[in-house]
Amino acid sequence: MVTFQNTQVLLLAMVLLAACLAKLTIRERAADAPDHVHGVPVPAGLAGLAALRRSRGMNVGLGLGEGVLGLALLVTSQFSVRLATTLAFAAATWVVGELRVRRPDAGCGCFGGLSAKRVGRRSVLRALLFTGAGIASLGAPLAGLDVLRDVRTQVGPVLIVELALFAALSPELRELLGRGSHTRGLGRPETPCERRRSPMPETYAALYDSAAWVEHENAVASAVPLDVWREGCWRFVVFPARVDGHDMEIVFAVSTAERNRTVRAALVPARVSSPI
Repeated sequence: MVTFQNTQVLLLAMVLLAACLAKLTIRERAADAPDHVHGVPVPAGLAGLAALRRSRGMNVGLGLGEGVLGLALLVTSQFSVRLATTLAFAAATWVVGELRVRRPDAGCGCFGGLSAKRVGRRSVLRALLFTGAGIASLGAPLAGLDVLRDVRTQVGPVLIVELALFAALSPELRELLGRGSHTRGLGRPETPCERRRSPMPETYAALYDSAAWVEHENAVASAVPLDVWREGCWRFVVFPARVDGHDMEIVFAVSTAERNRTVRAALVPARVSSPI
């Protein structure tokens, strides 16, 4: 039991320092999660929180805070440090859960620009497991560096298993490997989304496979769209809808990016044709 507790101290210190390094060095592109797409608002709820999360100043501040906690876990066994770490991961779990429900397109920003893609179940589960690790670390007798010095603790096998689980639950690893491939010239760079050719079958495939379509599918009144047009990195598809007995229109904004295409939706009043 003590070995497991000591391992959690090392694990959390490594994760916090990695998150600090990522936030300080890897920026998220500003256009990854806009609050409006050519006038079509994204779903309400956590728009303000998402915008705050994308702030460079906020990311730097969070990164420095995580770095301080990570270093403190390595050099001291103070209960207050362990408690602060546990509370920080518990708060992160709540934020990631809320983002997944209300702003899955915004990304969690857990590891800076590497976490810019949509929040999934793996990110929520990972945050929950880190919170559990924080709780387990509260009773650990050793600081992180002392764990490394004490050959009797035998934390190696447990730490390797936990790091493998962490990697399996981290979509950021694939993003990091992809960036590394492009840096070494091994991968083909993506065509800018505003200049990329995006055929209609691709748009419909992305739309029908999206969470936005699943959410509004029952309200769609016709399989034939009322209007389709493209602006920059987005193709807009408008369908007639019936919501609570009222005629509405659903505007879907489908990304034309080469990879990780996102889909957003907005309900608007139905347009009334003027008599001639």
